[in-house]
Amino acid sequence: MFFIDTIELQGLGNRHYLAGGRNTAVAVDPPRDVDQVLAAAARRGVRITHVVETHVHNDYITGGLELARLTGAAYLVPAGAHVSFTRVPVADGDTVTVDDGLTLRAVATPGHTPHHTAYVLQENDVPVAAFTGGSLLIGTVGRPDLVEPRLTERLARAQHASAHRLAAELPDETSVLPTHGFGSFCSSAQAEGDATTIGREKTVNVALTTDVDSFVADLLAGLDDIPAYYAHMGPANAGGPAPVDLTPPAVADSAAIAARLAAGEWVVDLRNRVAFAEGHVAGTFNFEVDGQLATYLAWMIPWGKPVTLLAESPEQLAAAQRELVRVGIDRPAAAATGTPRAWAADGGALASFPRSTFEGLAENGTDGVVVLDVRRASERAAGYIDGSAHIPIHELHKRIGEVPAGRVWVHCGGGMRAGIGASLLDAAGRDVVAVDDGFDSAVAAGLPVVTA
Repeated sequence: MFFIDTIELQGLGNRHYLAGGRNTAVAVDPPRDVDQVLAAAARRGVRITHVVETHVHNDYITGGLELARLTGAAYLVPAGAHVSFTRVPVADGDTVTVDDGLTLRAVATPGHTPHHTAYVLQENDVPVAAFTGGSLLIGTVGRPDLVEPRLTERLARAQHASAHRLAAELPDETSVLPTHGFGSFCSSAQAEGDATTIGREKTVNVALTTDVDSFVADLLAGLDDIPAYYAHMGPANAGGPAPVDLTPPAVADSAAIAARLAAGEWVVDLRNRVAFAEGHVAGTFNFEVDGQLATYLAWMIPWGKPVTLLAESPEQLAAAQRELVRVGIDRPAAAATGTPRAWAADGGALASFPRSTFEGLAENGTDGVVVLDVRRASERAAGYIDGSAHIPIHELHKRIGEVPAGRVWVHCGGGMRAGIGASLLDAAGRDVVAVDDGFDSAVAAGLPVVTA
């Protein structure tokens, strides 16, 4: 008998796995905060004997090196990956024993990276699951453009071949267990469903239902912006990440918060966007801890710039720290918990701005106001409000000066990014309204939506 436990990190849109038998187990692509993996092993009563990486990750910092150190496990990394730490290099066809009758076989699946490797879990030599990392995902594949622009087309073709290899070599009932595809920008598209098999992928996966030339052309045409922090993840993983430190940061009082704002540092309010709009310390930015905090904060903040976190509770602060260490923002410069009234220097007045909907925008009218769309270009291509300005949220902090004069109604596709954008504009002294609504409501509200 075997088990497979899934460890899901919704903020980054990834999944990690612990798989094993009665006594021992293997961890696949573990996140940097390895305590979750250790807890899963403890619940199962198994010892982790192997830690494997499908590739050197570009969207998060791995916990593989630290987990191997803590458990004494063998650390398996694809042989083609250039890393500066001791590991067990894995080549195509290599097999390791996980538990009695349970083995793991390496399958070279280049495409997401040149060295990408999938691992097939076999029970008594029969494949039962494939840990496919960033190769074969649910309905799609991992993007091929994260390594080097000159390699992108070659890697896209390799993705197609790798998907076909897995489909040809594995039984239809084999479970496909990818790392990416659940919100991560490492995926070329989002997962279609929650679980899948080789047999299902043969009928629905674009890489398995399209000829290679059409697949490559469509894949390359659909590639979206790459989060800026990705440039730092690969080198950090190749160099060997340091253990995490999740102890509480230094406490910032109202004077310290004011001083950090005056120095041009980023002070981030982690509360939900409704509470932030109702009242916040002027100059602070709103990145909800329950949104894609790590993705968008790491994407937008100048790398290495000090960040101070403001949270409602120690639990909210701890959750944010955990999210941020996964992308290399290791230690907040300072933090405070409580209410914005306590964070405001000398009991000063709090800032606020109104929230509305697309219906509210329609009732107000678009004449004489600025409608700012902060969605990605690929989203806007499917439809946009006629006459609206467009600056993707991840570019807005650098392009505030390009926002036309006037009251700004800022919107995205659902409300979370509009909240971030409204906070940036508010901090810059602009008169802003946050449209907290799904973009599908724009048409229903009677707004002039242009579609392709």
